[in-house]
Amino acid sequence: MFDYFNTMMSQFGIPPWVFTILILIMIWSSVWKLFALWTAARKNSLPWFVILALVNTVGILEILYIFVFSKMKNNNSRTRIKRRR
Repeated sequence: MFDYFNTMMSQFGIPPWVFTILILIMIWSSVWKLFALWTAARKNSLPWFVILALVNTVGILEILYIFVFSKMKNNNSRTRIKRRR
């Protein structure tokens, strides 16, 4: 299988290390995207789910959503609940 990719890459003049970096970026992005989509689905956030599913940012938007934007929504909903009681 690697022989096929090496042959194809050499025909286009792309070094094999570039192919390795592209594979690593695809794996990195996929892991963060799946985790962010799972988080958005668990929080019932349809707009974020759609945005995360359609926009590819090599994991940057996904990481920001997981660690920043999803926490902001949780904090606001908790303060609203505390104020009502």
